[in-house]
Amino acid sequence: MTNIKYDVAIIDYGMGNLFSVKRACEHVGLNAVITHASDKIMNSSGVILPGVGAFGDAMSNLIKYDLVSPIKDYIQTGKPFMGICLGMQLMLSESEEFGAHKGLDIISGKVVKFPRLNAVGNTVKVPQVGWNSILPASVSWKNTPLEETADGEAMYFVHSFYCIPDKAENYLTATVYEDTKYCSSLIRGNVFAAQYHPEKSAKEGIKIYQNWGNSVKKGSI
Repeated sequence: MTNIKYDVAIIDYGMGNLFSVKRACEHVGLNAVITHASDKIMNSSGVILPGVGAFGDAMSNLIKYDLVSPIKDYIQTGKPFMGICLGMQLMLSESEEFGAHKGLDIISGKVVKFPRLNAVGNTVKVPQVGWNSILPASVSWKNTPLEETADGEAMYFVHSFYCIPDKAENYLTATVYEDTKYCSSLIRGNVFAAQYHPEKSAKEGIKIYQNWGNSVKKGSI
């Protein structure tokens, strides 16, 4: 039997909008497979870690499917890796969602919940659901999947917790929800991650997939 080489492996650990991510990849010409097989992950030219749900459950599933080492090993290859929503949060060291949980610790930092009240004492609606703007943070967007994205472009968000990387050099975009300004995209070498869902963000989101796909085809971000 001929082994098929996939452009992109979308990691299946039982949590995530896998098929919408696969459709977005295929829309920009990427041959994608949904898998939890470590050999398919390691042999792919790009890997996506999506995710919707609770941080602790996600880490338990990654351990259950023996995916922690393949993810870390893949990132060490230098090939493009993208985390989406919960997949971005899992990149960090720890989360306070429903207790204290260790993350993949690819990027030093923590995941915290939006505050219950805003500055004037009104209740903050959580989760944040809908469109919100992404703004420049500490790092230039040049030579990243956001290179062709306009400052202030709207992306689609669904989340109750947000990332606080320890180092400013990992902050690619910022977003403001109520009174909280937080990191909505991060970057570290070959790792790009977004708190929003590019696959649900219309043509601007597809543009992110296109740019990331170009890096997959050339072998690096």
